[in-house]
Amino acid sequence: MSKKYIDIMDTTFRDGFQSVFGGRVLMNDFFPAVEAAKEAGINHFEFGGGARFQSLFFYLQENAFEMMDKFREIVGPDANLQTLARGINTVMLDTGSRDLIDLHAKMFAKHGTTTIRNFDALNDVQNLEYSAECIKKYGLNHEVVVTLMDLPPGCVGAHDVPFYEKTLRKILDSGVPYDSICFKDASGTSSPQKIFDTIKMAKKLVGEDTHIRLHTHETAGVSVACYLAALDAGADGIDLAANPVSGGTSQPDILTMMHAVKGMNYDLGGLEIGKVLTYEKELQSCLEDYFIPPEATMVSPIIPFSPMPGGALTANTQMMRDNGIMDKFPEVIAAMQEVVEKGGYGTSVTPVSQFYFQQALNNVMQGPWEAIAPGYGRMVLGYFGKTPVDPDPEIVKIASEKLNLLPTTEKALDLADADRAKALENWINKLKNAVRRIRSRLRGLLNVLRKNARVRSFDRKWAILKNQTIQIICAQILHEDQKVTSSRVGPWSA
Repeated sequence: MSKKYIDIMDTTFRDGFQSVFGGRVLMNDFFPAVEAAKEAGINHFEFGGGARFQSLFFYLQENAFEMMDKFREIVGPDANLQTLARGINTVMLDTGSRDLIDLHAKMFAKHGTTTIRNFDALNDVQNLEYSAECIKKYGLNHEVVVTLMDLPPGCVGAHDVPFYEKTLRKILDSGVPYDSICFKDASGTSSPQKIFDTIKMAKKLVGEDTHIRLHTHETAGVSVACYLAALDAGADGIDLAANPVSGGTSQPDILTMMHAVKGMNYDLGGLEIGKVLTYEKELQSCLEDYFIPPEATMVSPIIPFSPMPGGALTANTQMMRDNGIMDKFPEVIAAMQEVVEKGGYGTSVTPVSQFYFQQALNNVMQGPWEAIAPGYGRMVLGYFGKTPVDPDPEIVKIASEKLNLLPTTEKALDLADADRAKALENWINKLKNAVRRIRSRLRGLLNVLRKNARVRSFDRKWAILKNQTIQIICAQILHEDQKVTSSRVGPWSA
């Protein structure tokens, strides 16, 4: 009897980097490892999207699309290159208008993407419909997602198998076009039994011919058990990473999972241990100068009570280190339990995980509910869609008063379209105006430099500055509520 072939997606270069380094890994540092992964026989990679997209612009002064193009050149035309999108949030933390959502799919299709995994943190299916249409419009595979986690003790009404079945049925009834289905647990808090029952339910509902996969993290220490449960229930694919960005806050290691299925009727992507070892050795060499935060390698027994995704955890701890408040981290994680309980049970995955963390941080630093994080407040007020259960009425009242916003039941996508600040035309105008200001500033600078015979090529100088300006505007589009400065994306002068 032949073994069942299990499709392995290597998440090293997106979720692995995001979960361990906050996404901050330079492309030329890791490209040799991509070549090694290809030689190891891996042909399905997660290579962009999520916070990995914005990190290149914010922190590395790199163009994410250039990285994607070069990645495709290395692995060749036949590899399945996958990115992560947040429904109507795409790669942003805020909701996007229809023209920005369409542009996201168009640009990712242009720059080497094969498949887009598309989720909504609230499991509001309305937030998946238009983005799915755009993904398919540009010839990409659409992997639709149901997001998972475990709730803190005593919380009921969502995030059980009936809730996931209800969500999946809504996806099917909506007519959302899809090529595969992923159950995504960004915090790694779901129990193996719940995973087994969920995958069994899904297979019964959509049939054996539909590709179903599981994505989870090792954060709570049960990821391998969850993958084994998923495979036993009939899953067709799982996500793994390579050392040193595997385990801990990331996905289980490829070699660990190969060991876990020894003697079982599964073929993990046809991979060979010796070749994977060579690949991981090369990756370790590529990343030897990078600091691995200790929390990125830890398994935390309290995460199921305060679900915090691996991809958001290290990004936030880096922020806390930068601001000298890392000593408050245990208190913030503990405070997340109440924030989740009263926030409507949205899945702890970007952007909701960020909202949870920001509100928990506010509650620790300023006192419980004295300050409402804008994202969290707008979420409980309905501006990101419908939460799985109704948020606590008192918190809704506080958020409305402090943010001076009324609760809404209007469709989140329509609200975004009505906000002209989110229109593509607005961002194009910002770019044009920034380019004009830079051009004027540069001409003045060059006149001074020419007098000293130091610079004679305006065209070269202008090309460099224009590219940096585009990076700045892209960063603003991605994260408009966070002021973008020249120090974040590179100097104004080349």
